[in-house]
Amino acid sequence: MSKRKDIKKIMIIGSGPIVIGQAAEFDYAGTQACLALKEEGYKVVLVNSNPATIMTDVKMADKVYMEPLTLEYVAKIIRYERPDAIIPGIGGQTGLNMAMQLEKKGILKECGVELLGTSSKSIQLAEDRELFKELCESINEPVIPSKISYNLDEMKKAANEIGYPVVLRPAFTLGGTGGGFAYNEKELIELGENALIQSPVHQVLIEKSVKGYKEIEFEMMRDCNDKVITICGMENIDPVGVHTGDSIVVAPIMTLSKKDENMLIKSATKLIKALKIAGGCNVQFALNPKTSEYYLIEVNPRVSRSSALASKASGYPIAKVTTKIAVGMSLSEIKIANTNAAKAPSLDYVVAKLPRFPFDKFTSASNTLGTQMKATGEVMGIGSSLSECLLKSVRSLEIGVSHFHLKKFDSYKTQEIYEYLKNFKDDGIFAIAELLRRGETTAKIHKISMITEFFLKELKKIIDFEKVLAKKHNDIKTLKEAKIIGFSDKYIAKIWKIKEEEVFKLRKENKIMPVYRMADTFHTNAYIPYFYSSYEGTNKSKLTKKKKIVVLGAGPIRIGQGVEFDYSTVHAVQTIKHAGYEAIIINNNPETVSTDYTTADKLYFEPLTPEDVLNIIEFEKPDGVIASLGGQTAINLADPLQKRGVKIIGTSVEAIDRAENRDLFEKLLISLNIPQPKGLATTKISEGVAAAKKIGYPVLVRPSFVLGGRAMQIVADEKGLKHYLKTAVEINEDKPVLVDKYITGKEVEVDAICDGRDVFVPGIMELVEKTGIHSGDSISVYPSFSISQKVKGTILQYTKKLGLGIGIIGLFNIQFIVDKNEKVYIIEVNPRSSRTVPFLSKSTGYSLADIATEVILGKSLKEQGIFEMYPEEKERRYVKVPVFSFNKIHGLDAYLSPEMKSTGEAIGYDDKLNRAFYKAMQASGMKLQNYGTVFVTVTKKDREEALPLIRRFYNLGFNIVATPGTSAFLNQHKIHNKVVNKFKDGSEDITKLLHSGFVSYVINTSEVGRNGMDGIKIRALSIETNTPLFTSLDTVRVVLDVLDETTLRVSTIDAK
Repeated sequence: MSKRKDIKKIMIIGSGPIVIGQAAEFDYAGTQACLALKEEGYKVVLVNSNPATIMTDVKMADKVYMEPLTLEYVAKIIRYERPDAIIPGIGGQTGLNMAMQLEKKGILKECGVELLGTSSKSIQLAEDRELFKELCESINEPVIPSKISYNLDEMKKAANEIGYPVVLRPAFTLGGTGGGFAYNEKELIELGENALIQSPVHQVLIEKSVKGYKEIEFEMMRDCNDKVITICGMENIDPVGVHTGDSIVVAPIMTLSKKDENMLIKSATKLIKALKIAGGCNVQFALNPKTSEYYLIEVNPRVSRSSALASKASGYPIAKVTTKIAVGMSLSEIKIANTNAAKAPSLDYVVAKLPRFPFDKFTSASNTLGTQMKATGEVMGIGSSLSECLLKSVRSLEIGVSHFHLKKFDSYKTQEIYEYLKNFKDDGIFAIAELLRRGETTAKIHKISMITEFFLKELKKIIDFEKVLAKKHNDIKTLKEAKIIGFSDKYIAKIWKIKEEEVFKLRKENKIMPVYRMADTFHTNAYIPYFYSSYEGTNKSKLTKKKKIVVLGAGPIRIGQGVEFDYSTVHAVQTIKHAGYEAIIINNNPETVSTDYTTADKLYFEPLTPEDVLNIIEFEKPDGVIASLGGQTAINLADPLQKRGVKIIGTSVEAIDRAENRDLFEKLLISLNIPQPKGLATTKISEGVAAAKKIGYPVLVRPSFVLGGRAMQIVADEKGLKHYLKTAVEINEDKPVLVDKYITGKEVEVDAICDGRDVFVPGIMELVEKTGIHSGDSISVYPSFSISQKVKGTILQYTKKLGLGIGIIGLFNIQFIVDKNEKVYIIEVNPRSSRTVPFLSKSTGYSLADIATEVILGKSLKEQGIFEMYPEEKERRYVKVPVFSFNKIHGLDAYLSPEMKSTGEAIGYDDKLNRAFYKAMQASGMKLQNYGTVFVTVTKKDREEALPLIRRFYNLGFNIVATPGTSAFLNQHKIHNKVVNKFKDGSEDITKLLHSGFVSYVINTSEVGRNGMDGIKIRALSIETNTPLFTSLDTVRVVLDVLDETTLRVSTIDAK
């Protein structure tokens, strides 16, 4: 088969908003796919609802639709655009499910649209648990004993036949959503109800547990000529039982015999040939290392999360090749890296992927790991040895550690650590390191952790060398050995009780500096600008005479810092290249577009720490470093780098300090006559209590220098404040806590650019929810919908004053409060790119990151043709709605607060505001129903505000159910309702109600700073039953506006 010439226009369906299990890797895949198709001369139509991505830039495809990924909208686009074909395997599980729906409903047949790549029959065989099992049995490949079930009775019967423990695997879900281990019938029932809800086809596989086996995965590629290659074999350090997205993963495979490895490759090849996969796919195995017995766990018949990791680990562009195979090209026809795609890569280095968990923010959530993924992101380290790449990965995580040492375990007794390790934990590897530090044997640790002893011994080598370092202070030979192993300057400094800068100086004086090796896996002598540091081998990074600029990346995706920052850094790199400079990027996130080595002129895949960045700068000697586009990760590096002689371009370190240092910022605001809520920075608990008393409750408390509102809370009284200061944060001279007056009002946000003379504000965004909810968790609207021209004028005036007063050169973000008297207060200024930059760029048509980069490079706003401070607002309405992953993190309270909890965002746009709201809510995955029951339980202070909202639901024909206090209030105001008793009264009424399936919405509010157990249980049940939950009445008001416009009413013939 050769390249298809009968096809002209192809549709790509994206993966939608970022959720746990489906993150930035699909932006990378989608971007590669669009570029690959355009390279081959096809017209590309892209559908994706995530504004934060590079793939949804208008230049990426011929047509970009940022519409909800639902059957209704995608079918409309197909009927309008009439593409010849769709490639279904690029947009993760979302894109795949959508393509299958389109075929099942006959839309593809109706419109004459072909599915390219892996056929729908093959997708069905791979995704349907029963069909997959039958296929494996037909080709004599072992699958784990299992039974399909469609209800709880079938589940119980299956579990009894197979024998406990069992694993529940819902069909057609991502990231193991709804799955888990059940050790008895009680646990089976608890998990089973949710598993049925989470599966779109209500099908759950009950499977024999092989917990403790080794988990091995292969990224494979097959073309239409039946040519199969193995791209990358990956070994999970964690055993089967931990979702592979939550496991530490290494490549190449290290502990299997060649015989076992070849046996699994042969099995994977046999399977994908039987499935007739066209393109890349991921095959996972469970292997008993003692007996070589293996089982096929699953195959992903699409580009997956693991594909991005395998692509970056191997340098093989999996999504690009998959896309070209889909249009009929063979592997030998596809050109990559001075060879063709039929050549399998081979690694002469080691990579390690470490997951990034959200438990540093979600301290109340359970950090026990299982088959349901919980990591929000990941980092990758590349090194000459396993120890080197593992230590690089650890310091890339940004969790306050630079080594396998977590302070938390210092106080644990040895037996307590063993108890802790009985269940898989997010920080288990640090607990194991502490056991090794105490002299515990690898054999004993293997018994409890089921981690192969080879890996435990590698970890032991690292721990043992700590003792060598401790005995040989300032010894040059020992220093060199430590650097070869992968020790950071910071940890060496800690052991030697000297400053980190002194270790760097000692290294430099003794020429102990890294070389930069090339990640070349095809070995064709081609120059691949993809580098990693090592203290062994020879340097391969070529220095040029061009002027060069380094862009600092954003690191791992976590709550508060998502793919939006990768968007800004990629745009910066493109602008730098266009301006004639050599563009260099440093980043460590394998999921992103920025770490595709074709994005910049040079990619350094390295940790974003002062040491690792400084090593590169010492080697490259760039003309400047940009730290203001990679989020808080990059901005935090500006000061330590400048102190060590690095030229930071754009907003200076002094200007950053004026924005982020509380005292300096307050002085600036006073000098500019700009109001802010009363507040004080405190370094002692007693100071905090005195400050709150002076300011008046309620107060907003938070640590200084935060990201995503981490540990930010509203407290209502002294008791609550003392509890917060004792338990939620570390408070001392170096870590002040801010205590601010909590002001209720509208929240407004701007992203702006300052060139030192002029300020440009492309748009003002108004948030739906009032203050008290983190802006990242609020619904954001451009243009603003309720603030007056007077308020806009004040906001623009303050923005210009602050941009010039702080000394911003480039992007900055300001958040404002507008009170009921139209007084405007400043909440904070972020002297960097923000989460809203992609959304505002796409809404206004101004590419903010590009304009800001030009400013940083010295081109003024006027020289770029921007003469107005505030351009005319668009008539169209744009809405950004947050997306949450509460169903993945057990024990996390879904109440919205000043601490950010969302993992992604979706966009909706229309000429009418309510329609834009409707589309954005649909795009976020919210189930909007115009019938059913509304369950209401609101605090006394919220009842008057809630009353007209509940009446509107009642008038729309909804049943109202309420808890006793709310019910009595509604009865007083003649709103008919049914009462349900609370949990604290010993009633299970609410549990039965939410499990009944007829509740459309839950409205639950709490007192400021107080969350009772009833509220926590109600919210947990709402998440468990997938019922839309609202904890802000402002959100309810918008939902009602949407329902008012979309709901048909009934009335008598003579009604007025």
